[in-house]
Formats: sequence, C-alpha cells, structure tokens
Amino acid sequence: MEPCLIIASPQMKDPFFEGVVILVCQHDDNGALGLVINRETSLSVQNVLEQLSVELAHSYEEHAVNWGGPVEPGAGFIVFPGQVPDDEGWNVGQGIAVSPSRDQLIEALVQDEPFLLCLGYAGWGSGQLDDEIRNGSWIVTEVDLDVVLATAMDERYDSALAKLGLEATGVWMQPIDE
Repeated sequence: MEPCLIIASPQMKDPFFEGVVILVCQHDDNGALGLVINRETSLSVQNVLEQLSVELAHSYEEHAVNWGGPVEPGAGFIVFPGQVPDDEGWNVGQGIAVSPSRDQLIEALVQDEPFLLCLGYAGWGSGQLDDEIRNGSWIVTEVDLDVVLATAMDERYDSALAKLGLEATGVWMQPIDE
C-alpha cells in the first residue's frame, strides 16, 4: 500500500486511536508505520529542542508536540513540506516528507514552514493493518497536504472525512467481507 491517511472509524473505541487520523508512512509485507497527526501532547517543541541541546533564533514554546502513537514514545519524527533521501525518511506524497533525523528537524525549523513534530508512532505487524481495514476499523484516503499541515488540529478528523464527502454521524463501518 502506498503512503496514505487512515481515519479511525467513528465506532472505534480504542483509547489510543479513537478519533485519530494517521499518516501511514510505510506499509509493506513486514508491517506498517504511521503517525497520528491530530493529537497534541502537553510538551512544546521548545522542550524537545532543549532536551536535544538545540538553540534556534526562534522560540517554539507555543508549538505543541504531537503524540505520534503508542510505540517508542521517545522516538521523534518531523513531518514537513519537502523531500528527503530514501535513507533519511519517507516521501509520502503531496510534497510531504517524514524523517526521524535530528538534522532534518533542525533544517525544517530553520525553513520556517509548517511542520509537525511527533513523538512515538503507530505500528502494525505483517498483515495487521490490512486486517483492521477489512474489519472496518479504518477508512483509507489519499495523503492531503491541507489535512496534514494546514488544518487546525481539532478539525483534522472531520476535515479528512469531509475530503471523502463524509461526516462522522453518517458513517457506520462493518467488516468488508460481510
């Protein structure tokens, strides 16, 4: 599967994933990796920069860090407009790149473009995400730059559904095989 957005079905009650939109960066025979793009933490980007001993001219105290998912909460990923070499992350479409690289983080911040800094990620084993999609847990759509980087955080879920012509109150998911 190509990089995409997956939207939690309105019926999902898993506390980790209820109401989330995930940017799936990698999905192959070995499994999948994605980042929740609509859930902020109480940390600021400035907190993370201080922990990394990075000093920039601009303060990022007002810019919240995203909760990327429950796996490896200390792992950081920068989501930004641009491109990265294959060995430094993923180019997920719509001119969006994702990287775990500290250097890419600093470069993205210096460019003063919209970005998300996510801590942790969502991960699935081989075939697991495909099964969850078939079982009606996720709605799949294309990567959308506006949803990922331009839409207000609390509007991303509804905006992602609206790109498909849907509203949460009108969606009832069931397994595909039924």
